[in-house]
Amino acid sequence: MVLLSIAGSLGFLAMLMRGAHAWQSARKSRLHELLSGFIAHDASPSFTTDPDGEIGFQNHAALERFGARSGQSLTGALSELFANPGSVIKRLQGKAAVLGAAREDLVTRRGHVRLSVHLVGEDGFLWRLEDMAERAAGGRGAETISLPMLTASKNGTILFMNEAMRRLVGERVRTLDRIFSDLPLQTGEEHQIMTPGGALRATVAQVEGNGGRTEIYLLPGAEARTPTHDPASFETLPVALMRIAADGRVIAVNRAARGLLGKVEEESVFGDLFEGLGRPVSDWVQDALSGRADRRPEVIRTRSSDTEVFLQVTLSRVVENGEAGLIAVLSDATQLKTLEAQFVQSQKMQAIGQLAGGVAHDFNNLLTAISGHCDLLMLRHDKGDPDYADLDQISQNANRAASLVGQLLAFSRKQTLKPRIIDLRDTLSDLTHLLNRLVGEKVFLNFTHDPDLRPIRVDKRQFEQVVMNLVVNARDAMPGGGEVRIETENLSLAEDLKLDRVSVPKGSYVLVKVSDEGTGIAPDKLSKIFEPFFTTKRAGEGTGLGLSTAYGIIKQTGGYIFCDSVLGSGTCFTIYLPADERVAEVDAEVEKPVVSPGATSQENASVLLVEDEAPVRAFASRALKLRGYTVFEAENAEEALQILEDETLSVDVFVTDVIMPGMDGPTWVAEALKQRPGTAVVFVSGYAEDVFTDGRPPVPNSVFLPKPFSLSELTATVQNQLP
Repeated sequence: MVLLSIAGSLGFLAMLMRGAHAWQSARKSRLHELLSGFIAHDASPSFTTDPDGEIGFQNHAALERFGARSGQSLTGALSELFANPGSVIKRLQGKAAVLGAAREDLVTRRGHVRLSVHLVGEDGFLWRLEDMAERAAGGRGAETISLPMLTASKNGTILFMNEAMRRLVGERVRTLDRIFSDLPLQTGEEHQIMTPGGALRATVAQVEGNGGRTEIYLLPGAEARTPTHDPASFETLPVALMRIAADGRVIAVNRAARGLLGKVEEESVFGDLFEGLGRPVSDWVQDALSGRADRRPEVIRTRSSDTEVFLQVTLSRVVENGEAGLIAVLSDATQLKTLEAQFVQSQKMQAIGQLAGGVAHDFNNLLTAISGHCDLLMLRHDKGDPDYADLDQISQNANRAASLVGQLLAFSRKQTLKPRIIDLRDTLSDLTHLLNRLVGEKVFLNFTHDPDLRPIRVDKRQFEQVVMNLVVNARDAMPGGGEVRIETENLSLAEDLKLDRVSVPKGSYVLVKVSDEGTGIAPDKLSKIFEPFFTTKRAGEGTGLGLSTAYGIIKQTGGYIFCDSVLGSGTCFTIYLPADERVAEVDAEVEKPVVSPGATSQENASVLLVEDEAPVRAFASRALKLRGYTVFEAENAEEALQILEDETLSVDVFVTDVIMPGMDGPTWVAEALKQRPGTAVVFVSGYAEDVFTDGRPPVPNSVFLPKPFSLSELTATVQNQLP
């Protein structure tokens, strides 16, 4: 009962907090792998760079647009778009290093683009180049806009002028004061423009971007002379604009804005079109009219669309015919918000995974010491002893705690899988009896299989755990009974399939569907179901680890899992597993030999035991000595190598932890085998992290023994390694 209280008490939660502190520093390589996975199919070109600007990863869009640039500088790649990109990259990277992210809108030869950067880890950067078609007059580029426009820096230097503006002013000028005689400019007000034919007046529309850059468009004023280029009106301006009266009514919406908002009814109230500001939109409008929130951009969500559409909206105060009003400048921020949500979610899930893996590693060391010393005590007590029952209770609860830790490892994807080719129909058939016992008499299981189902490559035992978790959840969702359907089918994707903000790559898959007729899952909870410790069940009825375990196993296998649910109608979980054309393997498991307490090992066999956890090392040393082995103990890899410097010392087996402070297990073993080739090796660990590939040990003549292990498992594994 002691260990049961440990697994469910506040002590376990305290251990989680210590684990969080110990594992809060994410591994750079894992973060970059994660980023590479979810930006690979982004429609906008994306790059990752180091602090020196060297490109590490390009997604498909970047490869198509710029070619292979890995190892080259980002400055060189972007020089094809606009002149002197080095200063822009340096400025944005400096901001991102301090603030975490930065962006800037740029005018290029191909039109408007938005260059954004996010800080990744401690010193990496994610760059994204987004074409802003709504500002490029249908994608033709700034040069083809008939409306005069220019881009200026915050100190008044002109960075770009389109052909219409150059024709109007007669030449390419460098500063705003060469064009406008009444600076500073105000959006919505008329200003005087100096041209070769004399002064004329035009209404100015400004769009402010990052880095102090401003796009300036000219509309003809009431006194403007008819120019030769026939400038566009408010309706055809390639910037999404709305005119708003002082009482919040929408007076006018131009064509670009309607493209973002859809149809806007006449006399609509601006505050009724948007939500998600965190306060009433009408208050924001009044602040803008009074000058308190003038030109301060906000990202808000539209109410009218069936899908989520986010817009960045900037309100600017204007005066027309003596009455104050507002001009709203809109730009689409949906992709940015989607990318931001994906990035935040991936960071959260990665942090939880690291926490779970770290806690599992530490907790497995504790369980190994507790269950191991319990085994030593049980050797000295027979079944008739009054203390034997208590020791047996400790051993059983240690196994239950180990199962809970195994679920944490499955979610964090740090368990060592043993994948093999299987026929899913045979696996589910073997599992039917157990599933029927799990669901009880009120629930009926219905299996439907594709007759030509392809084989898959998975860890059979772990996949069975996934199916059992899903079936148990389906049972609990139908307290009055019902039917649980398990279906399998082949699926071939000719192109990538996007589901729930995830892109499933094209290829051949085997689908597994587990559906029920239960209560369903509420929409606001559907996005959280795969998070660890989240459960809709009452206290004491579930750990909240079932679905997170399934998620971790499927992801580590290379598959995908999705959930569709209708409240009151039922839930369907769909698993996508890569198909494998190889023939399914015959299921032949070799039972581990168990060494009896009186058995002896080979004469004079010696073991070098390397373990940084003192309680684990004490148990393992006593267990091996009881079996007749000569044991040399080392606290770390460096001490182990010092012991092996004695050439007269004979060692038959290395028993070593994988993860240790300083040099890890595989590293020191590889070094030791240079002088002692052929020595057998037993790796032990609370989790194997990335040192084993496809379940195979990294060195020859070695095996892996996961913690927690029993006395008999340790001694049997060592004996099997002896020649």
